[in-house]
Amino acid sequence: MQPMSPMLNLPIEWLPAQGRPEQLIVLLHGWAHDATDFLPVAQALRDAFPQAAILAPESPLAADGDRPGRQWYSIQGIEDPVEWCRRVDDSVERIAAWVRAQQARLGVGEAATALGGFSQGGLLALHAATRHDGIAGRVLAFGARMVELPEAAPRHATLHLFHGSADKIFPVDQARALLERIGELQGDATLDVAEGLGHALHPALTDCMLHRLRNHIPLRTWREAMGAASAARPGAAGAPTDDD
Repeated sequence: MQPMSPMLNLPIEWLPAQGRPEQLIVLLHGWAHDATDFLPVAQALRDAFPQAAILAPESPLAADGDRPGRQWYSIQGIEDPVEWCRRVDDSVERIAAWVRAQQARLGVGEAATALGGFSQGGLLALHAATRHDGIAGRVLAFGARMVELPEAAPRHATLHLFHGSADKIFPVDQARALLERIGELQGDATLDVAEGLGHALHPALTDCMLHRLRNHIPLRTWREAMGAASAARPGAAGAPTDDD
């Protein structure tokens, strides 16, 4: 496997017209794709969140078999799940280090970061959020899955899954299984399915993404609010009572 340079080309780096970024949105391309595939998604995000920094990096690795586009890791030989996991682990560590460098460079915290991706890029975003819990507050995974269902759900990230019902690369049942597992682990995840859509970025899924970003209240926020309300009730541990 070719080594990946820690310096990534940034075909898309859109910063606010004025002022410092309030959010950071990173978009990872799929296998045999490149960052420019995210141009329509990036534009929609820019229109909706003008104070966000939107970055779409590009892997230095050419896709297998002289295919056009790039890859984060080779897919040759990943029928072996152990080898697939190893390649994902290696890629996740490099991407996580790069994301943290961008957070430091732009002055944006982890909770205000969204890590997104399509297909292979979405898979890596999901694994990054579970293996580096807190690196991002949201994951935006288009047409993606995890290599194996997680043993623990992230406590500091919401996983948003966007999928086509006719996806033949990563069938939608894999996304449903992940949603169910995260629920069993008392994590926070959503799934939006576009009927008849295959394995592709599509405006319908972009619309779902914007709706989730604008309207979904993370489970951890509900828990914090309920905990604060419980603590404030008379007689609760640490709460004032009529005798105080």
